[in-house]
Amino acid sequence: MRWMSSSASFVTALPKIHQKALAGLAAALLLAVFIPSTDNSISSPLSLDHLIDTDAPFFETPTLSIRQQKAPWAFDKVPANETLLIPNIGRSNSYQYIVRKGDTLSSIFERLQLPQKTMYQLLETDLNVLALDNLKPGHTLVFDKQDQQLLRLELQFNLAHKVVYQRKEDNGFEFNEVRLEGDWKQKLISGEILYSFTGSGKQAGLSQWEAQTITELLKQRVDFRRDIQRGDTFEVLLSRQYVDNEMTGNNKIEAIRIKNRRHEINAFLFEDNYYDEKGRNLEKAFQRYPFSGKYRLSSHFNPKRRHPITRLIRPHNGTDFAMRKGSPVVTTGDGIVTRVVRHKYAGLYIEIQHGQSYKTRYLHLNKSYVVKGQRVKRGERIAQSGNSGRSTGAHLHFELHVNGRPVNAMTAKIPIAVSLTGKKKSSFQKQLKDYLAQIEASQAQQIALNKKDSTVKESTL
Repeated sequence: MRWMSSSASFVTALPKIHQKALAGLAAALLLAVFIPSTDNSISSPLSLDHLIDTDAPFFETPTLSIRQQKAPWAFDKVPANETLLIPNIGRSNSYQYIVRKGDTLSSIFERLQLPQKTMYQLLETDLNVLALDNLKPGHTLVFDKQDQQLLRLELQFNLAHKVVYQRKEDNGFEFNEVRLEGDWKQKLISGEILYSFTGSGKQAGLSQWEAQTITELLKQRVDFRRDIQRGDTFEVLLSRQYVDNEMTGNNKIEAIRIKNRRHEINAFLFEDNYYDEKGRNLEKAFQRYPFSGKYRLSSHFNPKRRHPITRLIRPHNGTDFAMRKGSPVVTTGDGIVTRVVRHKYAGLYIEIQHGQSYKTRYLHLNKSYVVKGQRVKRGERIAQSGNSGRSTGAHLHFELHVNGRPVNAMTAKIPIAVSLTGKKKSSFQKQLKDYLAQIEASQAQQIALNKKDSTVKESTL
């Protein structure tokens, strides 16, 4: 023990700055000894361009389920030398894989010793949904294989959304996109703004995505930095999706009220668009076609199209226009570019998110004028049409998705009108009364609960 006391005396005799340095060094040594390495790099130096996307835009709904968050093998806590392949209980030759940062589709296939030919067959099938091209950390892949042959692949985005790829003899794969309706539970989140709307909203119970979606939606009506002040109040009525009593991460913002000292800012969801209390559209109008001028429609939207030779279902989830290589392509609405990707079969393609409900895709391009994260305006030139990827001739493949589902862009209801009129306005006013009644009922219930809690505390004291 004498050496310990002499060591302590030596340390206390040092200048304070040296004492702090020694303390920091000791803490670092303890961490190195007791905490295992968290290096999650993958040694396979494959260069296929399907790198897992970790830069999810703010408006993208989080897809991590509570069940996945509890998984002890998930994400960066697993050492790099572990396979992360978890056998499925009760299913032989079936394995789960939790996608991590830095993974590529090719490296995952190599770990399972599956041939590259199989991966390309899947990517060819995936051309119609582009799900495998949008993997992110936390997504789950379930492989069913026999020897070195993949029989089935299931990509789980969250508890309510998955895509299943099933082998059809030697002809390749067919896919089935599964979306569960689940249970939607309504909730009112209200609070007082202390410093910023986003920070106060998160403190009251909004997610980062929900708070930022609201600021993006209302930015044309209010300057959140200048106009919103300490003491202003807000109410947000939303619905969150549950499957087996677990939140999936999917949600819908239904009504927003921000009470300012000078005025009240409102937004109400009606038929996938947001309107103020007078029925005026808060979202910028769309245009129907992704170009100016006239081009021949060469292939229609057909979600049940069957390949003429293999007889496999190959949906055509967009509309094709015969356009010369180099023709200008424009965005059909205001939005943010979420993807600019080169795909073996889709070619160079661009994806743009328009608010909460709408998304567009532009495939087989020759050249892009935009980058990921860039804001674009309706009618802005974003690309040149081309013949990239698997294509029989120069054309533009254009897709419109509403609430995550592909729809016929030529017939779908899109926000074109500035204000609601006639029967639409009457229906909106009825919906508006329902929203306001739900907000008032939720407020009354919350006040009653607060009174009950205060009474319990007083009686306890």
